[in-house]
Amino acid sequence: MTFYQADLVIDTAISVAGLTAYIQALLEEDAQLSHVWVVGEVSSAHKHPKGLFFTLQDSEGKAAINCVVWHSQIEKLAQIPERGEQVIVLGSLRLYPQRGQYQLTVWQVLPAGDGLQALRYRQLRNRLEAEGLFAIERKRSLPTHPHAVAVVTSSAGAAWGDIQKTLRSRYPGLRVLFSPALVQGEQAPSSIARAIARVEADGRAEVLILARGGGAVEELACFNDERVVRAIAQCSIPVITGIGHQRDESLADLVADVCVHTPTAAAERVVPQLRELYLAHRQRVTTLHAVVYQQLKNAENQLLEFKVSLRHLRLEEKILQQRQLLTSKRQQLIARTKQQLQQATLHCQFLEQKLATLDPRAVIKRGYALVRQEQGAIARHASDIAVGQKLFIQLSEGQVQAEVTEIIDESIK
Repeated sequence: MTFYQADLVIDTAISVAGLTAYIQALLEEDAQLSHVWVVGEVSSAHKHPKGLFFTLQDSEGKAAINCVVWHSQIEKLAQIPERGEQVIVLGSLRLYPQRGQYQLTVWQVLPAGDGLQALRYRQLRNRLEAEGLFAIERKRSLPTHPHAVAVVTSSAGAAWGDIQKTLRSRYPGLRVLFSPALVQGEQAPSSIARAIARVEADGRAEVLILARGGGAVEELACFNDERVVRAIAQCSIPVITGIGHQRDESLADLVADVCVHTPTAAAERVVPQLRELYLAHRQRVTTLHAVVYQQLKNAENQLLEFKVSLRHLRLEEKILQQRQLLTSKRQQLIARTKQQLQQATLHCQFLEQKLATLDPRAVIKRGYALVRQEQGAIARHASDIAVGQKLFIQLSEGQVQAEVTEIIDESIK
């Protein structure tokens, strides 16, 4: 290299700080990198007083990036990064000049793959539960002896055949209404909702079976769809689900009035076993006969006891004693009545004598007279009478009219 070339290189060279600042500007001013979603596996994680530091690498381990969640942001995360978990993070790229390194400042962490599906399931379940769709108070009891049962399932699956066979064997003559629906795939939720609506519009069914045979978790995802859950919740008749085999409950199971693990178990639950009903009826008849026979025997024994007791009572003597007692009571009653009658008669005579003494006519008969003024009032005082006033005098026999000519003052007496 010539001196000229060396001078040229020195003149065009930039500092480490300048290069780092240039790279920092490229990274931090890029709109795509200021708000980026990144998916990967957490290969390491440790807490620090300033925040949570972790490393995110791709599934093959060929690339990795350092990440940080500052302490003030940790409580806002939907999920805390743990080693070995697949996650999706949202953040912005930052470069630190002192170390010449870049890292991702994370604002949010979400589960990826199955974890994301689980998060969505939990969020939907919590929201529907808050609305009260899973409350025990909403659960309705199934009819004891339904005349018509509706079935919503796939026409191509084994569940429909199992249900028909079970219903025919347990309850012959039952009307079964079939409303076919897709029970797997993206179109399944809307298909199930429409099938339930058809049962509602028909109006004949008294209970509805929503069923599907066993399958993988992905195949049963339609029963966690909000459209299916709300269709069941809004159904006017009781709904029983028989979905898959032993598993965690789906949201359709939680909102249904009754849930069992298989289509066959659902069919067994909605109708009783006719043969068992007949046997139970025969048992009740036998029990009733035994009870009636025992009551009859008890009555006969009681009647016999009464007969024996009557023989020991000496009924004729007791009747005679009661007759004598009645005769004595009768005589006492007559004597008491006569006594009260005599007392009443004497009292009446006394009252008659008292009334006769107080009778004005009796007083007049003894020579007295009753003087009345013109208005009919009795004259009691001379001061009440004026000269020239007319008076009527009642004698013992007859009445005379007089005119006052003179009033004698009583004080002269």
